[in-house]
Amino acid sequence: MKKSSIVIAGGGSTFTPGIVLMLLKHSDRFPIRQIKFYDNDAERQQKIAEACKILLAERAPEIAFSYTTDPEEAFTDVDFVMAHIRVGKYAMREKDEKIPMRHGVFGQETCGPGGIAYGMRSIGGVIEILDYMEKYSPQAWMLNYSNPAAIVAEATRRLRPDSRIINICDMPVGIEERMAEILQLPNGRKDMEVRYYGLNHFGWWCDIRDKQGHDLMPKIKAHVKEHGYVVNSNDAKVEASWQDTFAKAKDVYAVDPDTLPNTYLKYYLYPDYVFQHDNQHPDHTRANEVMEHREKNVFAAAKDIVAKGTAKDCAFEADDHASYIVDLAEAITTNQKARMLLIVENNGAIVNFDPTAMVEIPCIVGANGYEKVSIGKIPQFQKGLMEQQVSVEKLVVDAWINGSYQKLWQALTLSKTVPSASVAKAILDDLIEANKEYWPELH
Repeated sequence: MKKSSIVIAGGGSTFTPGIVLMLLKHSDRFPIRQIKFYDNDAERQQKIAEACKILLAERAPEIAFSYTTDPEEAFTDVDFVMAHIRVGKYAMREKDEKIPMRHGVFGQETCGPGGIAYGMRSIGGVIEILDYMEKYSPQAWMLNYSNPAAIVAEATRRLRPDSRIINICDMPVGIEERMAEILQLPNGRKDMEVRYYGLNHFGWWCDIRDKQGHDLMPKIKAHVKEHGYVVNSNDAKVEASWQDTFAKAKDVYAVDPDTLPNTYLKYYLYPDYVFQHDNQHPDHTRANEVMEHREKNVFAAAKDIVAKGTAKDCAFEADDHASYIVDLAEAITTNQKARMLLIVENNGAIVNFDPTAMVEIPCIVGANGYEKVSIGKIPQFQKGLMEQQVSVEKLVVDAWINGSYQKLWQALTLSKTVPSASVAKAILDDLIEANKEYWPELH
């Protein structure tokens, strides 16, 4: 089996060690000859990379490892670019979350004004990495899971329409694992075949069957109607904010019991609840939680490995969601024809929806990329919600390309999470001030 060369773009991310461990865990089905890290923050990357260097030397000495801030060195001789960058890091995420809350609107990483702000920062970074890949390794594939995936996917569709990029998100995968747990399936989500449609962080399951064709939806629906996606309310591994999100799926499901919803729909269907719930601690948001826990713990673990000179019994943990990235890379490498959810141009897959919209639907993945699975017509409720949200995403990309204040104001005004144009303008003006170093200048 061919061994692949990989560059992880975002080498200084707290998620990078988990991805490395997941790649090692599945090296029997996706063998690797080389792993490289690339980041524009040399100091941050070094802390993670030096620890991963020790880990790889101990557990997979046959894999060549290096890290760099030099694009030519990073992107030369690679088969896959696994991109998970965060422009502005968690300090800017904190502002994304807190600025809207000052105006009575919830702040969230990928939804509403916070997601729009993050999108305006992410577009340039992802395009830059894509250009490096196509300059130095034009036959490589970029597997992009940089957020906010919907805005980034729309930007790459418009700005680099012929590029070898596949935009993905592991959130539906995480929910499907919960569904499999509800059903007690022996092989988890891989025992299910799903039909799903929507936009990224904005979708619905309309059919779920086992490999023999039996309908699994009724049993999952019965559970979600009572408990949402909560499987064990006492699970200490699930943070309180996520337990609340999984529980709120019960109310999201009630709006349309013909389908099963993505958990992120709570932000659009119940923004008043989210604001009241999250605004109990306006000075301590999810970004602060992440910085105090994940950020702190991962860098402490990295420092410990370097200090001891060994990764034996280290505190790094495999990122189970990253297994989806391995599945995708394996499907391309081995021409597996695997069925996976991807973010792709609609172009008729959903017949009664904008053909240029970047939709999240099942695709068949092989050596030549992907083939879309036809969804057909979708109901009016979902169609209406999706048309509003996809217009927000397109307007954000318009604003970035044209440096347009007007388009970004329109995007915020159109967001279902913002109550009026005046509130949208007030939030926008604050976000512009906070993002002076990152956004294009708006006129």
